[in-house]
Amino acid sequence: MAVTGIGGFFFRSDNPEGLAEWYLTHLGVGAPPGVFIWDQQAGPTVFAPFKADSDYFAADKRWMLNLRVDDLDGMIASLKAAGIDVLTEAEWDAPEVGRFARIHDPEGNPIELWEPA
Repeated sequence: MAVTGIGGFFFRSDNPEGLAEWYLTHLGVGAPPGVFIWDQQAGPTVFAPFKADSDYFAADKRWMLNLRVDDLDGMIASLKAAGIDVLTEAEWDAPEVGRFARIHDPEGNPIELWEPA
């Protein structure tokens, strides 16, 4: 018996419907209203608790969502065209791991975008 993957990601929101629409519109994450299953592509998932004092993401946040993307440059361009701030740092990228960018959803939740190597 073993866990075979992440079955869901649940979090509180001040505006669940609006936030769900934002994720679907800008990131393609989730499903239309009334549909609860998002059939994602198989691939690597990192599951890693961080030390409480880590500076990898904001100290006032208990989690950061990392989403795999297949075209980071295209995703960045789309997000910027929609007026969403995108942060990139050269030191985040590693040839053996991939490339990264970070954004925040409308409620300030951190999201890391990862294009695997």
